[in-house]
Amino acid sequence: MQIKAIKLNLQKPFTWASGWKSPIYCDNRKTLSYPKIRTFIRQQFAAVIQEEFGMPDVIAGVATGAIAQGVLVAQDLGLPFVYVRSEAKDHGLTNMIEGVIEKGQSVVVVEDLVSTGSSSLKAVQALREAGCDVKGMVAIFTYGFPVAEEAFAKAKCKLVTLSDYNSLLQHACESNFIKESDLAYLAEWREAPEKWGK
Repeated sequence: MQIKAIKLNLQKPFTWASGWKSPIYCDNRKTLSYPKIRTFIRQQFAAVIQEEFGMPDVIAGVATGAIAQGVLVAQDLGLPFVYVRSEAKDHGLTNMIEGVIEKGQSVVVVEDLVSTGSSSLKAVQALREAGCDVKGMVAIFTYGFPVAEEAFAKAKCKLVTLSDYNSLLQHACESNFIKESDLAYLAEWREAPEKWGK
């Protein structure tokens, strides 16, 4: 909230790429412009990866938002890095995974934000199809949508995040960024975002 990576606007909702209306917009790319925050996120990712998954063979970033974060984490841990495109290129080598990865290698996937989970899990699926052992995924933030939790459970992919929607609302309320009376409204959005605002 200090660097305005999180924007909350209950009066004028944002429209996501999915078409959903939302009172919140989260732009984690902004964190890269602030060295102290960027360093903190990198250090937290490195610690969480080792605590939750042990040391993998490779770090993979989900394009495009998590490429920079993934590189920073891989550098910190002294590991190789690859990134996964949303779809295979239609020219050149037609790669979906960019970089060098070998069948059987263990991978932790880095994501910046998880909403429905579909694009994040598409990257996990691509790595598994390449013969990798995906240990799990780390992300800066998740909205905690039930649809995402179900998708990660179904894919048998453990997700660990540095922050989440509930923590955000609590902090936003404590710092007077929002009023306590707004909490029920924001909780209602999270339960059915696809219907909200229609």
